[in-house]
Order: sequence, then structure tokens, then C-alpha cells
Amino acid sequence: MFPYEIKPLDEKENQKLLNHFKGEKSGFCQVGPDKWLLPISYSKYADIFYNMEIKENDVFVVTFPRVGTTLSQELIWMVNNNLDFEKSADIPLFERFPFIDLDILIHDELGNEMKLLNTEPEVAKVVKAWKTPVDELLKSIPSPRHIKTHIPLSLLPQDILEKAKVIYVARNAKDVALSYYYHNKLIRLHDYVGDFETYWNLFKNDLVVYAPYWKHIEEGWEKREHPNLLFLFYEDIVKNMRNEIRKVAEFLNKPMADKDVEQLFNHLQIDNFSKKVPVFAKGELKGWLNPMSEGFIRKGESRGKKDFTEALLKDADEWIEAHLKKNKINFP
Repeated sequence: MFPYEIKPLDEKENQKLLNHFKGEKSGFCQVGPDKWLLPISYSKYADIFYNMEIKENDVFVVTFPRVGTTLSQELIWMVNNNLDFEKSADIPLFERFPFIDLDILIHDELGNEMKLLNTEPEVAKVVKAWKTPVDELLKSIPSPRHIKTHIPLSLLPQDILEKAKVIYVARNAKDVALSYYYHNKLIRLHDYVGDFETYWNLFKNDLVVYAPYWKHIEEGWEKREHPNLLFLFYEDIVKNMRNEIRKVAEFLNKPMADKDVEQLFNHLQIDNFSKKVPVFAKGELKGWLNPMSEGFIRKGESRGKKDFTEALLKDADEWIEAHLKKNKINFP
């Protein structure tokens, strides 16, 4: 049984979001007292996300979007699979480490279009998996399961930390907002139409999918002392990657020699990662991206000087400072 109320978003707000996010055709909902913003399709599967069976060798990565989740997935999977570079290069990351929310994000209209566009067998298999409901997808994942989700901890099974290993990754708000903005413009399931100033105000007011940003991170931060949760910052992964690899290895009980740490460090460098690791499919995915210059994996660099005006920077810094005073999260 799902314990929270799911309400369709206020009609005026809903229409505003539909005007900005052209990829969503059916609208949005807010969930529970924290008013988590999700596509209305989530309401059909809320009970399944909340009550899915957790296995003791499951490994979850739980994040707000655009915090370096893809890089973290590859790091975690490689550590837990004894640096199997051959399998990493041969099997797309989505298949090795499925994103269980994807079906609720891809509207059926786009899903059907992509099925028609992508007929090459390997790519067609990926598109079919994307539109596989979460309960069916979970059954298809071999153990030990590696599972990615942006669903906040409070909407996941309440025994998750008693059975599984959970790695929570956070990133500073300004970089997340910028990265999510470009991602929402790039990916057709979002298809954001608008400028960054408009997007920032939506982000700040909890009107982007998976918001509220702060509550999402606070739920992970509050559990950081639990032995089955490892809380990481994206900034540390980038700046002190060898150290963060060792943290993950210790957390997963997978001791690594220094030479193995160095090998994985080199593998995860953006130029190597983007060339050697198929994320979604080994073939070309048609109809997935809007025609923009950057691909799914950006270099993790902030474009703040370009997009954050002086007024927006002031607004963002004040908003961030007010929240950090309350939640005491120690960003690097």
C-alpha cells in the first residue's frame, strides 16, 4: 500500500509546465507532504516503487538528476564487478545498471515514435527496455542487481537500507540547475522550451521533475551515518577520484590494489569514458535527442558565467545560503 497522497498539479501550474516541457503530454502530479513533482504516469506505479522487493545483494545509486550519476554508475559497477573492462565495453551501461524510472519519464507518444524509428535489433531492444514498466524491468535484472533511480528515498521501500547497499550522490545547486537545463533542452522526453532565467525560477520553486532539490539531498544526508548508505559529492568524485574509488570499494567490500585504482581512474576520465563505454546502446538511437552540439555526457563543467546573470547569481547564492544554514550540508 502506498502511504502518500498523489495530486494532479494545479491546473494553471500544470499548463505552464506543459507549455515549457513539450515532451510531457499528459501532465504532472505532486506526491506527499513534500510535493515531489513527477509525471502523472508515476501515479500508476507509485505503489510498485514503494513496495518493490529488495534483495540483499542489490546496489542502488540514488540521486537528483544531473549530479554525475552516469559516471558514478560506471565507477560503482566496475568496482563491484572486479574491473570487467571487456563487459563494460560490450554491454551498454543501461543494461548493466538499469534506470528504473525511465518508463514513467518517456511519454507513450514519444516511446511509440522511437519504436518505429529504431528497427536495428540491438537498438530496438534498448528502446523496448526503456518502455518496460518498472515491475517487469526489475524481474529481468540479473543478480547482483545494480539499480539507478532519481526517486527520492522516502518514496522507495522503507527496508532498502536494511537489505541493500545505497550510494547517494549530491552536487551543488547551481551546477545541477545549469546541467539539468541543458539536459532538459537536449532530451526529447523533456523538450524544454524557454530561457535559463525561466528555468532557474522553476528549479528554485520546485517545478522541475524530481524536485524539491533540497529535500531530495537532505533525505540522503540525514542517512549518511547508516552503514548501508554511502553519501558522496560529485565535486569529490571529480577532484579526488582515486580517494572516492577507494571509498566505494570499501563500502562494497571489494578491496582494490593501488594499480587497480589507477586503472579505473584512467578508465573514468571523460575522453576514455565517452569513447569506450556505451551508455544506452552500441548503435545509433534515433529520435532521442534534439539537434544540439553536446551529447548525453557533458564534461561536468559549469557554464555559470554565460547563463547566470549577476542578478540570478545573487538570487541563487542567497537561496543556497538560506538552505545550507538550515540543513548544515557540507558541500566541498
